[in-house]
Amino acid sequence: MAERSFLAEVEKLKLGAGEEFHGEGILAVTKALLQSGVSYVAGYQGAPISHLMDVLTDANDILSELGVHFEHSASEATATATLAASVNYPLRGAVTFKSTVGTNVASDALANLASGGVIGGAMIIVGEDYGEGSSIMQERSHAFAMKSQVWLLDPRPNLPSIVKAVETGFELSEASNTPVMLELRIRACHVHGQFATKDNVRPKFTLKDAIEHPKRDVNRIVLPPSSYLHEQEKVKDRWPAAVKFIQDHGINEFFAPTAQDFGIVMQGGLYNGVLRALEVLGLANAFGESKIPLYVLNVTYPLVDEEFKTFCTGKRGLLIVEEGQPDFIEQNIHAILRKADVATRVHGKEFLPMAGEYTGGVLLQGIRRFVELYAPESLGQGAVDAPAVPANALVTQAIADATAQVLPRPPSFCTGCPERPIFTAMKLIERELGPRHISCDIGCHLFSILPPFNIGATTMGYGLGWAGASAFNTPETEHRTMAIMGDGGFWHNGLTSGVGNAVFNQTDNVLLVVDNGYSAATGGQDVLSSKAINPIRSTNNPIEKAVKGVGVDWVKTVTHTYSLDQMRGALREALTTPVKGPKVIVAQSECMLNRQRRVKPQIKQRIQQGERVVREKFGIDPDTCTGDHSCIRLSGCPSLSIKTNPDPLRTDPVAAVDDSCVGCGLCGEVAHAAVLCPSFYRAEIINNPSGWDQFKEKIRTWVIGRLQNRIERRLAGITATV
Repeated sequence: MAERSFLAEVEKLKLGAGEEFHGEGILAVTKALLQSGVSYVAGYQGAPISHLMDVLTDANDILSELGVHFEHSASEATATATLAASVNYPLRGAVTFKSTVGTNVASDALANLASGGVIGGAMIIVGEDYGEGSSIMQERSHAFAMKSQVWLLDPRPNLPSIVKAVETGFELSEASNTPVMLELRIRACHVHGQFATKDNVRPKFTLKDAIEHPKRDVNRIVLPPSSYLHEQEKVKDRWPAAVKFIQDHGINEFFAPTAQDFGIVMQGGLYNGVLRALEVLGLANAFGESKIPLYVLNVTYPLVDEEFKTFCTGKRGLLIVEEGQPDFIEQNIHAILRKADVATRVHGKEFLPMAGEYTGGVLLQGIRRFVELYAPESLGQGAVDAPAVPANALVTQAIADATAQVLPRPPSFCTGCPERPIFTAMKLIERELGPRHISCDIGCHLFSILPPFNIGATTMGYGLGWAGASAFNTPETEHRTMAIMGDGGFWHNGLTSGVGNAVFNQTDNVLLVVDNGYSAATGGQDVLSSKAINPIRSTNNPIEKAVKGVGVDWVKTVTHTYSLDQMRGALREALTTPVKGPKVIVAQSECMLNRQRRVKPQIKQRIQQGERVVREKFGIDPDTCTGDHSCIRLSGCPSLSIKTNPDPLRTDPVAAVDDSCVGCGLCGEVAHAAVLCPSFYRAEIINNPSGWDQFKEKIRTWVIGRLQNRIERRLAGITATV
């Protein structure tokens, strides 16, 4: 079950020649793949291209009709290795994953693929997760393109440019026998627009043809002496072929190239931001007509020397708009112009920051300073002053303004998340058995490093939770370390790199696998161990069975993580058992977010059909609450908050539960270590009540009313006496 369904939108993929597509960038990419005659598509979900995988899943029937094979890959390395089908056969293939963590994982396969080269077009669509909204290390895909010599496309973020980049990307790959990487920033993935569609193309050479007529070319395999020849081929044949194709097809774009004797060069993905900054400064209009010469690099690697010479000849200065560091493009341009003896001055990082996302404010300041150097008179009428304060100061002020209106709260688990009680139990065990080193992993469970849990020392990568604690394996102490891993990370990399490694090296430590039934952090996609029945994938493969299969003897499965008694018991046993060797706890409960997505429509339908439906929620009696707030300290649930104490004699605020509560009950349990706090009550909300329900409600209302009147009479008597 993915984060959202595209079943309605994928019908647009059937549009043919002469029609117009209206929709989102991710759908446009899929349509472009089908128009390009792709034979197979694979990938691994992750921001900002998770929805591309979801679209492909929902469009599987359309893909099948065209003879296109689609699969969810076990990892980014698996996805990239899938492109091996294009090495010996004229098959067009595309894979997708998140960068740069995905390109890190895929690096080995990417290097081998690029070394031997391809016959069919091979495209890697990477979601560039760089900038202030990113959740990963701040690196760029550019280094991987340079390292392995893969051509890097960075199209302008509008639908016609993105579709053209996909279509010409396959042609570029085939013309130069080199894989192509298409970089999409998050805004490009979700930009809306329209473009004129073409007919979908069924591959002329099919997977069936390749299977039934196998070919091999030993010279394409990376072994000496072929590997040495590959390097020469890259430089002497493939690179010149790519440059010629880029020039002949005008993939890079020029706007107003002779308007001034200075200009701006930019990555294609930054075009919208640059144009908006020029518009604000009065140097462009909303229709893209610029008064400043612009050179848009829809291909950021390789650069085309002749295009730079043509653009820079006669220009005094050049501003390079290249987001992030190192400044690969800027350094390359310096070399190109110096070798050509072109005297144009090159500016870049002295006007724009070396690190950090190039937001609208950042671009506005940098471009203004550049224009002031060469043509200050052009910033007259119509220009808007750029803020005088640094961009980081603007961000700091914006955060301060927001904080004054919104109470700060660290990122945390969703309301009712089954992972929260796991870490609550770990905190309780920590009180009992003392603190210990805990190695974290990538996934929703990484929120445990933040308040209120404050658990975890390091995280080394997806599925590397236990590997991150592998050095802590010594017989000199009985104090065991712990590692955490999600079910997504387990199947991605953890089974071999973590569990297999621990078995082989006879570790005596503990792994806790959080099995919430989905790859929840990437949008709720199914994994091998998901309980859901998936019509096109194999699910219901138990983690416990896989762990035992690689040699772990001590395995415990907790099937209801909301039971703190069960969770604490399993943790205590794992950390204190005299049994030596690797120990694994599998903590199972369905992801609450996916559960609500699944259950809410069912409940709504039952209510509309007139069925009796009972839902549970929790509340807190403000008169009973002591203001201890242990329910919040050991839970941190977003539905838990505080409010003013109704008793004027007590100043401590009391706890409160808002309407987002899903009735998991954890907050009440943790208040007294697995005993429901007396201030909590469980309420039943009944839709379409029966006659018996209505009768009971009348009796309860009458009894409660009588008791309340009695209390009010007593209070009135006390007041009168005083």
